[in-house]
Amino acid sequence: MARRRPATRPAKSIFDPVHGPISLHPSAVALLATPEFQRLWGIRQTGFAHLVFPGANHTRLEHSLGTYWVAGQMSGRLGLPDETTRAVEAAALLHDLGHPPFSHTLDAPLREALGIDHEAVSRARILGTDPTGTFAESAVAPTLEAHGLRPRAVADLIDPPASAGPAELLGELLHGAIDADRIDYMQRDAHYTGVAHGAIDAVRLLDTLQSSRGHLAFAEKGRGAVEGFLVGRALMYSTVYYHKTVRAAETMAQAAVERVAGFPGECRSLFGLTDGELLVRLRDAGGESAELAGGLVARRLYKRVHGWRQLSDDEHARWSRLLRRPADRRSLEDDLAGALRAPRGSVLIDLGGLEPRGRPADDWRRIGLVEGDRTTYPFRREGPWRMLALRPPADWPVGVYLSPRWLSSAGRLRRRLARGPV
Repeated sequence: MARRRPATRPAKSIFDPVHGPISLHPSAVALLATPEFQRLWGIRQTGFAHLVFPGANHTRLEHSLGTYWVAGQMSGRLGLPDETTRAVEAAALLHDLGHPPFSHTLDAPLREALGIDHEAVSRARILGTDPTGTFAESAVAPTLEAHGLRPRAVADLIDPPASAGPAELLGELLHGAIDADRIDYMQRDAHYTGVAHGAIDAVRLLDTLQSSRGHLAFAEKGRGAVEGFLVGRALMYSTVYYHKTVRAAETMAQAAVERVAGFPGECRSLFGLTDGELLVRLRDAGGESAELAGGLVARRLYKRVHGWRQLSDDEHARWSRLLRRPADRRSLEDDLAGALRAPRGSVLIDLGGLEPRGRPADDWRRIGLVEGDRTTYPFRREGPWRMLALRPPADWPVGVYLSPRWLSSAGRLRRRLARGPV
């Protein structure tokens, strides 16, 4: 597939195990050298998935390079002007600058401590207002400006202002149902975990990509690739991202951060660290945080001893209330530990299945298929792919984990929890 390029020859080429050689525009080479971007070497792409899938040690930096490449391919397919392509590629490269340690693992504590999500932190780091205090000044903004790119325009592609309304063509390249971010991480995570569900037909997706009515769409002949993408994404969530042992480790890491002295008001700096730096900081913090971090390092993981596969409407409402009030959830965890005469932090509640990661689960309903001059939206209707595409990301919406040192008390804990949420 031909790709539009400026007259200037790309300055560098990096070999990527997923996409092959990635040619970098001089602006991308300069952005790679910024401290904000280099930090991503120390952030694992899939959090604690390496504790279950040993090959999953790839980083946010690799994924960002891959997203840059895919965004450029999509821009070329759509015939975007070179100046627009440069901005889209820059946004793709920088879209994960704001991730906390271990990627999505700490999304909930990040929101509790900072009141914003990682996209907003990415925006702040580009504009020079980093809320974690990690970078006193932005090296990204002057680098963008030196290459004729407006920092605010790039930031708006990553973290669209609320006033912007629903994403249209350019926004959908990074925030669409099938976008550059997802096309890269599906393939990359499948490659490194060895789980084949993410092995999507990216070549067909890119080859059939087009614009229709100001939005991203695909030619009708790409229907099979689109269906395969939707099914594969759902299966990767249930198989990898929400694997019960991965969730055990992530719940431990979340609890370790939440139980640092001064959380949430005085812990902003934790979210600007790398994975290794965070584990060191947690072990130095002492108390429950050190105990939990030590368990992660030694792979002494908590065990799921109880949970709910299905929730009544009343149970769902009560657990969701705890999701919105994390301090109340921590109080319940400590009450349950106290009932076992176990130390605080010995019982942890995972509510991740109530709050799937990523954008709304039904965003695929907006995918258009084009045949001739007619665009249809078949994914709003029933289809053979639908059951798998709608598969819940977690088999257990609510799980209760217990420290391995207290597994002999699991029976008492189950009897207590059999009465349901309090």
